[in-house]
Amino acid sequence: MDSRRSLRTLVTTLLGTAGLLVAGCTGGGSTGSAQPSGASSVSAPAVPAGLTSYYAQRLKWRDCGVEGFQCATMKAPLDYAEPDGGAIDLAVSRKAATGPGKRIGSLLVNPGGPGGSAVEYLQDYAGIGYPEQVRARYDMVAVDPRGVARSAPVVCLTGPQMDRFTQVDQTPDDAAEITALNEAYRQFAQGCAKRSGKVLPHVSTVEAARDMDMLRALLGDERLNYVGASYGTFLGATYADLFPARVGRLVLDGAMDPSLDAAELNRDQTAGFETAFQAFAADCVKNADCPLGTASAADAAARLKRLFAELDAHPIGTGDTRELTESLATTGVIAAMYDESAWPQLREAVSAAQDGDGSGLLALSDSYYERRPSGSYANLMFANAAVNCLDQPPAFTDARAATRSVPDFEKASPVFGRSFAWAALNCADWPVRPTGTPHRVTAEGAAPIVVVGTTRDPATPYKWARSLAGQLSSGTLLTYEGDGHTAYGRGSDCVDTAINTYLLEGTPPARSKKCS
Repeated sequence: MDSRRSLRTLVTTLLGTAGLLVAGCTGGGSTGSAQPSGASSVSAPAVPAGLTSYYAQRLKWRDCGVEGFQCATMKAPLDYAEPDGGAIDLAVSRKAATGPGKRIGSLLVNPGGPGGSAVEYLQDYAGIGYPEQVRARYDMVAVDPRGVARSAPVVCLTGPQMDRFTQVDQTPDDAAEITALNEAYRQFAQGCAKRSGKVLPHVSTVEAARDMDMLRALLGDERLNYVGASYGTFLGATYADLFPARVGRLVLDGAMDPSLDAAELNRDQTAGFETAFQAFAADCVKNADCPLGTASAADAAARLKRLFAELDAHPIGTGDTRELTESLATTGVIAAMYDESAWPQLREAVSAAQDGDGSGLLALSDSYYERRPSGSYANLMFANAAVNCLDQPPAFTDARAATRSVPDFEKASPVFGRSFAWAALNCADWPVRPTGTPHRVTAEGAAPIVVVGTTRDPATPYKWARSLAGQLSSGTLLTYEGDGHTAYGRGSDCVDTAINTYLLEGTPPARSKKCS
């Protein structure tokens, strides 16, 4: 949940794979979800006060311009505390159950972020790439969370401004570089306030979860069926805590831990990326073409740090107007840690950088930031900061605190620690006060919820999944012993079978089930 982002759609962008409404199905007219195994006996709440008109609206489905998908616009109150004070439009898309078999209901999907477009994830991957038997029984549905993509998107900087922001040195060596980094974060925050001041106080995860409950009702489902990845697990867990009686079949894959504060989340994620890098390095040194040597993983780490130091002193060309700086190179390496299938690409990019060509690492970095060939950016990083800085108090409030944290972060990751420590300063000057705090999520009375953790996940460390499964009163942990970010649909028949069985039959996997 930090500024470095934990996001399945990054994989979609990098690798062209997952990260990510037929006649007669109309808004409010579909059948209710099947009762899940072990469903809650808690009484379902009535429509929240003041929201009757929102829950009574009808979705007007139209063609999306993407074969097989329909789109609609859902209205939600800008401020749930003042539902009569104005509305925002949220983008929704669906692909109807294909059959055969009795339709179960709607299955909402969210790829994470915060800031990832759920609609794009649905149309590019989930609606066509989820297992056929799941797509046969569910209407596949997505809503871009408020502040994201097509749903009142937060905007902070222009393309050229964002280019400059991504190149700012995030491992400052002296007072001048610290001042420059502070100023970059300040200008980013001021840009968000200037361009998105109206929506900025209202993009919290709690509000997004309330939007999901409204959509559940408009789709005609008694309970929410949902697959959330990465930050999407925090969104799903928040929903379960708010509406335990409305929980259907929830899969939380690549889980976050809501009980941790921002500094703890950042340190844990730093250690997660170090674990992923060690796995990459151990694999790299087995290859004769490893640009980081063939001696050991420790030697590979030392060589990568040396490359970063050289780029800090002397950025290199990329064939673009931008040079490859240390910050951009670090981001490029981090990007490839999300999926082990990107490791060959990373080896080539590092090798090229050692020869003075920074284009490969720049391409990886651009994919992470969702920079378009035109030089403009998707709103991913803007929404990411806006949600994170609203959901929790800042990890650090000033440069002195960030400076003091560096040794702990470097202990967590000798390769990435310094960069991650300073990245955690991004919410210090945020123009909107946070509305959330760290808290345990129990969802008392909810139906069984499946929490999935990958043992060498860089962005959402495995211990977070263990913690969340333990917090949830009905949580069941499914462990994938492997590399990469998230587990469903990544090649493990064991994981996929367990989740498919749960989604189709309502039966969660055995407690503490492990897959490889």
